Amino acid sequence: MTLSLGLAFVWLVVANFRAMFPSKDHLWRFAYVMIAVAVPILIGVYLQNGPWIALIVLVMGGWIMRWPVYYLWLWLKKKVT
Repeated sequence: MTLSLGLAFVWLVVANFRAMFPSKDHLWRFAYVMIAVAVPILIGVYLQNGPWIALIVLVMGGWIMRWPVYYLWLWLKKKVT
C-alpha cells in the first residue's frame, strides 16, 4: 500500500469517527478542514495509484461527506438552469 492510500484510509476513519458526534455548526467547519486536507491526499493517490483508484477514493470521501456534495450539486444545478 502506498503512503497516499494509507493517508486516504486514515482520512476516511477520522471523518467517520468525527461524524458520530454532534456539534453546534453541524460539522461544517470540520468539513471545510477535511476537504482542504483531502485534496492533496487525492492528488497523491492519483499520482501514485492511477485515476481509477483515485476515483474510488473520491467516491468514498463523497459518501462520507455527503452534505457538502449535496449542496454543491444543488448550487451547480442552480447555475446551469
